[in-house]
Amino acid sequence: MTKQVIVVTGASSGFGAMSARALSTAGHTVYAGMRATETRNAKAVADATTFAKENNVDLRSVELDVASNASVEAGIANIIAEAGRLDVIIHNAGHMSFGPAEAFTPEQFAELYDINVLSTQRVNRAALPHLRKQGKGLIVWISSSSTRGGTPPYLSPYFAAKAAMDSLAVSYAAELSRWGIETSIVVPGAFTKGTNHFAHSGSPADQARAAEYNDGPYKGVADKALQGLAALEPLDADPASVAAAIVDIVNKPFGTRPFRIHIDPSQDGAEIVNGVADRVRAELFRNIGLADLLKPVDNA
Repeated sequence: MTKQVIVVTGASSGFGAMSARALSTAGHTVYAGMRATETRNAKAVADATTFAKENNVDLRSVELDVASNASVEAGIANIIAEAGRLDVIIHNAGHMSFGPAEAFTPEQFAELYDINVLSTQRVNRAALPHLRKQGKGLIVWISSSSTRGGTPPYLSPYFAAKAAMDSLAVSYAAELSRWGIETSIVVPGAFTKGTNHFAHSGSPADQARAAEYNDGPYKGVADKALQGLAALEPLDADPASVAAAIVDIVNKPFGTRPFRIHIDPSQDGAEIVNGVADRVRAELFRNIGLADLLKPVDNA
């Protein structure tokens, strides 16, 4: 294993915090990116520092508000200045919402899109010039089985945003391969326990509109959807398996990392649909004479 310098966005909790700890335990230098490191997330920073000391690992926190261009640019610049390089970007930052689609304002949709999609563009624009100059790197995108799997109602803003992020990841993969930058898309299923993903989900701003659904013909649908998702999840489903999969990807030799993997205990069908879509993508590239873009160039 080659030691990597890694930044994980949205690393104050959930998959991000788990992945940052697991990657540092595996021997890498990891920057846990999060916003409000001196206020809202001061405890998360302290917890990461304690973990690093107790486990003798190189886990550091960095101020990185993915909703702010200035914060992202400063955060990436700080990593480069301190570590001398950046090898791996893990796009994990995201937020969920729950409620009838009509009850969310356009501004709420835009906010979810910003957090889940535009955030990755901010980080890429700040970090990719360094990776391209190095001639090697890895981008790991934390997608969602909702992008192509079974999708229950009332999660539309989140589902739409994650589908956009997944599409962006696929497009970036081909545009970065000749620079020696690999892409791996990690597709977690609906882990309803073990993270704050569902507990901290946003709600519609238009509560009156939501009530028309929840007190009308869709009464009980919200509870049934959440209970149904939880019932599909095996008792031994562990969100730490997502972090373990990320570690495995990072530790693999250059050129052998998977383009896409699924960690979906509930088996909602995303793996089947993604398999077809990714195969069609590969066939198209071969048919238009750009098959070389499917594999990263080794610039070593």
